[in-house]
Amino acid sequence: MLASFPPKKNLPMKTATLLTLLALACLRAAAQTPAIPSKEIQIKTALLAASPQWRDGATVLGYDEKGALVTLRPGTNNQICLADDPATKGFSAACYHKDLEPFMARGRELRKEGKKVKEVFDIREAEVKSGKLFMPKGPSTLAVYAADDKDYNPETGEVKGKLRYVIYIPFATPESTGLPLKPEIPGGPWIMDPGTHRAHIMLNPTM
Repeated sequence: MLASFPPKKNLPMKTATLLTLLALACLRAAAQTPAIPSKEIQIKTALLAASPQWRDGATVLGYDEKGALVTLRPGTNNQICLADDPATKGFSAACYHKDLEPFMARGRELRKEGKKVKEVFDIREAEVKSGKLFMPKGPSTLAVYAADDKDYNPETGEVKGKLRYVIYIPFATPESTGLPLKPEIPGGPWIMDPGTHRAHIMLNPTM
């Protein structure tokens, strides 16, 4: 026997229930959508990763109201600063030499496609070796200013973080640099990912 349709007098209650559920779903979605700090706050906090001598002329990348990465401020020097991504946990702003932008942009593109950490590494390794992806032959520096959520106020731009440095030297090794594979003293230099396109010196003076 086929089930009968509910009487019409029940429709207003069902409609109200449906609208309530939809409203709750919208509220949950809104609560999960991270607020995008103002352009001024993003620029202010992104520049925390830059050396003071480079801040005035650095290009600053950040996020528009839809969360898309855009240029917040064009620059005039060799530094590109990337504002904190509000969709990720914690605070992390970075500044790097403009010659690293192809490498950085390719990483962002691959992560947006859903590639995992190892996939991103392997793809860029192959592309650098084939000449498809440019990587500077000489040392190029990246600085990162990072903090926990509790130490960052996105409304005022106040951040209490720590600074670390990465110096990329593609395909360098402990033998070619004389560096150890781990820090021998607190904050001491060491080489990570040796022998690969992503070989770099780590310096964490605030560890």
